[in-house]
Amino acid sequence: MLAKVKSFALIGLDGVPVEVEADINKGMTSYELVGLPDAAVKESKERINSAIRNSRLHFPVNRVTINLAPADIKKEGSYYDLPIALAILRAGGQIEGEMDDIVILGELALDGSVRPVSGILPALISAKKHGFTRFIIPSANANEAAYIEGIQAYALGSLSDAVAFFRGEREFEPVEPKSFSAALRDARYSADMSFVKGQAIAKRALEIAVAGGHNILLSGPPGSGKTMLARCIPTIMPDLTFEEALEITQIHSVAGDLGGEGIISLRPFRTPHHTATTVSLCGGGNSRIRPGEISKAHKGVLFLDELPEYSRSALESLRQPLEDKVITVTRAGGAVTFPADFILCASMNPCPCGNYGSSYKPCTCTPAQIRRYRAKISGPLLDRIDLQVEVDSVRYEELAAEEGGESSAEVKKRVERARAIQRERFGGTMTNANMGEKEIKKFCRLSHRCEEILRDAFERLSLSARARSRIIKVARTIADLDFSTEILPEHVLEATSYRNFDVKE
Repeated sequence: MLAKVKSFALIGLDGVPVEVEADINKGMTSYELVGLPDAAVKESKERINSAIRNSRLHFPVNRVTINLAPADIKKEGSYYDLPIALAILRAGGQIEGEMDDIVILGELALDGSVRPVSGILPALISAKKHGFTRFIIPSANANEAAYIEGIQAYALGSLSDAVAFFRGEREFEPVEPKSFSAALRDARYSADMSFVKGQAIAKRALEIAVAGGHNILLSGPPGSGKTMLARCIPTIMPDLTFEEALEITQIHSVAGDLGGEGIISLRPFRTPHHTATTVSLCGGGNSRIRPGEISKAHKGVLFLDELPEYSRSALESLRQPLEDKVITVTRAGGAVTFPADFILCASMNPCPCGNYGSSYKPCTCTPAQIRRYRAKISGPLLDRIDLQVEVDSVRYEELAAEEGGESSAEVKKRVERARAIQRERFGGTMTNANMGEKEIKKFCRLSHRCEEILRDAFERLSLSARARSRIIKVARTIADLDFSTEILPEHVLEATSYRNFDVKE
């Protein structure tokens, strides 16, 4: 007898319908699984066999053939355990009724319980786009399904529950919908701008960076507060919209690090160690292509502490996603495109000893050592970092002062006003940092005096054409923070002052 059950395969963040076909015929006892399965799918035979028997159901002792269609798409992961088991039971006459309108996903344990799988959220969203509205998923993945509108997801804990569901022996309620606004209201950051003592210039630079979506580099001696400043960046970014939160959650769901959270309601802050490989940053894998750190930082912050300590290949891999806001990972098994729209915040010491330019400690490095240290960061990468800011050590009087500076909430209000101006200007979610030459010519017209300032900086600092465009974009953001429709000379002067690495040799 032949039976068919619907499931889904994931390629990156996109889902593809998979039809699980089970055929049971007379003949020598055998179990054949076809349809381009990977090792995890091939190993499902023993899990399914034990799960069916331990659920007090009958595993057929005939010739069993399982096909995962379409056969030209590789099937990866453990999504298919539960649909294969149900297809076998249906083909063997242990389950009756229609199952064509319901998508089934889940991994089986040997005792018949259903274990959670990664990528449930993007799978359900893709299935909904294909017209499916009813799903059976693992009970541990219920929170992910709770935030998708217009579907009925039944979160079941065992194979026995799934059999009882299709036999109509018990009533199961679909996952209760949850409100994103409630999750957003309960979300809290641990950092705050008010905790940072002193560093007025660095705080101003962070505000500009977030208001326009610009990348920023903080250079200063050890212990000057660079990491604390970086951790404050998400706290002054606008709240996530529901669409952004879903997009971020899909990435982390596919990566398998979502945990028990149903949706991510805080801006991501990813800080990979300086020993991170190019693959861990960009994404990849031997079989299934998974997102890397730059995709996990989507709509948030990628913080690279001690920037020169990262490998040259890892740093150079950032150049394309910083421009395009997406990254395409190509492996032997195919190519997958992940979103990568993040603010890059990097920090570094100005020299090997860390005290070059410090007002409090002398530098012990030779000019040659300083040049070699800074040469670890290529010019093309520095060109893509709009604000390059020096952070000096804080005086004891500032550290001991009881009153703090502005809170993140106060700075965030100004940032949101600047972002609102940009939404009105561009008619969407684009920020000043993402402007192309067409938008620069239209929205960033410079007066004669502004052109003179920019020309002088261009020649004196030996800037590239990209650096010139970046300065104009930063000046546009500063003007937005000042509620100025025009870019004024003081805006260009301030934007130029944030090119510290072009000044020092």
